[in-house]
Amino acid sequence: MTVVDRTESITKVTVRIDGADVSVNEGDTILDACNAHGVDTPTICYAENLTPVNVCRVCVVEVEGNRTLVPSCSRPAEEGMEIQTDSERVRHSRKMVLEFLGSGVDLSQATEINEYSARYDADVSRYGDDRQVIDEPILIQDELYIRDYDKCVLCYKCVSACGDDAQHTFAIAVAGRGFDNRISTEFDAALPDSACVYCGNCVAVCPTGALQFKSEFDLRRADNWREDEQTVTQTVCSYCGVGCNLELHVQDNEIVKVTSPVDHSVTHGNLCIKGRFGYQYVGN
Repeated sequence: MTVVDRTESITKVTVRIDGADVSVNEGDTILDACNAHGVDTPTICYAENLTPVNVCRVCVVEVEGNRTLVPSCSRPAEEGMEIQTDSERVRHSRKMVLEFLGSGVDLSQATEINEYSARYDADVSRYGDDRQVIDEPILIQDELYIRDYDKCVLCYKCVSACGDDAQHTFAIAVAGRGFDNRISTEFDAALPDSACVYCGNCVAVCPTGALQFKSEFDLRRADNWREDEQTVTQTVCSYCGVGCNLELHVQDNEIVKVTSPVDHSVTHGNLCIKGRFGYQYVGN
C-alpha cells in the first residue's frame, strides 16, 4: 500500500508578528496567524462559524506599508508581512472603539468586551454624563427570547447567523441611519409575525445579551442568574437523527438554556427551534 503525504500540497506563508516569524497555511488570515502565535487579539464581530464582516474594528493591527490599520479577522496573511499587534497606534485605536461602544451602549453583560476595555484603559466617563445613550424598551414578544437593544453593539453576528452563514431565513437586517441604526425584522414586524423560525442561532452568537433566552432574562431580573454555579452537560439532541450536539446549562437541577459547540462537525454551533428551546419535557 502506498501512503501519500498530502501535507506537501499545503502552501505555507511566513509572516513576522511582533518580531517573531510565524508560518500559516496560505489563505489563513492575520488573526489565524496571531492565534497560532499565541497573541490574544480582541474581537467582537468575529466568530469562527461566521463570515467576517469587519464592523467592530477592535481586531485591527498595523501592517508595514499599509496607510491604515487593517482588520486581522479578514485580511489574508501574505508572505513577508511585518505585523505589529500591540503598537501605540493599535492600542489607541482599540481603546477609542471600546470607549465609543461603552459610551452609548449598556455593556453590563458583555463580559469579554469589558475585559478588553480594562486591558486598554478605556474610559467612557471622559465623554461626560450628558452623552447620548441608547434607551429603548425591552421587547418581550414570546416565551423563547427577548431583545434588549440598549445592549446592541451592531456587530451584525445575528444578521449573519440568520442569513447566508447558517439559517438562510433572512428575518432580520440592519435598519435606520446614524444613531437610529438598529437590527430589525422586516417592516419592524413583531417577532411572531416576522419570518423568524426561532432557531435561536442569533441568540447564540450575540456577545452582549442584547438577544437573550427568556429563561435567562427572567432569572437575571429576579437576581437569581448564577452562572458560576451552573453545570454544562454535552449530549445529543433526541428529536431527530441528524445528531446535533447540545450543551445543557443546568442551575438548581433545571435546564436554563441550551447551546451547541461551535467546533462540532454537525452543528457548528447552530440548532433548530426544537434543539434550542424544546427542552422543557425533561423536567416534566
